[in-house]
Amino acid sequence: MTSLPRGGAANRHSSPRRRRAVAALGAVSAGLLVLSACDKPTPLATITVGKDSVHSDATCYDDGDDIGRAKATKCALKKASKSITLHQGDTLRIGVDPEVAKTGWTLWVNGQQANNPSKKTYYAFEGIDLFAPQQGQPAPDKLYVSIVEQDKTGQKYKGVWNFQLKNGDA
Repeated sequence: MTSLPRGGAANRHSSPRRRRAVAALGAVSAGLLVLSACDKPTPLATITVGKDSVHSDATCYDDGDDIGRAKATKCALKKASKSITLHQGDTLRIGVDPEVAKTGWTLWVNGQQANNPSKKTYYAFEGIDLFAPQQGQPAPDKLYVSIVEQDKTGQKYKGVWNFQLKNGDA
């Protein structure tokens, strides 16, 4: 038989109240650890054609810091996972988070800037024909468009959101 000093058994077994406090502290610590591992979500961008719309998180975004033109261009050339079909004459609608509109944004097509910067949260390109055939070339069956957060001077580039447009007439 093992003998313990008097009171030794009482020290080994915590009270239910103390166990609950330790468990609660452990749960809070684990929760804070999980939250610290999460990245802040990026602002969203949305493309709408007719009744269909797709939205996406940024392909490149550094918590609103300047990523530079070179990185923005490289990001705009990445393939998009979100796609939507566009027919000739459809209206292409772009929606951006107010945080993006505050800086300004432009539409890029296949890595090339297509318009001047806008500070609107919503813009409609009415009757746009992005799939017009070029000299001696057939109309493309898809295009990659990017919404690029950039200031009007073209000095700061903060984020890129990529989408694929499918030619509904091809």
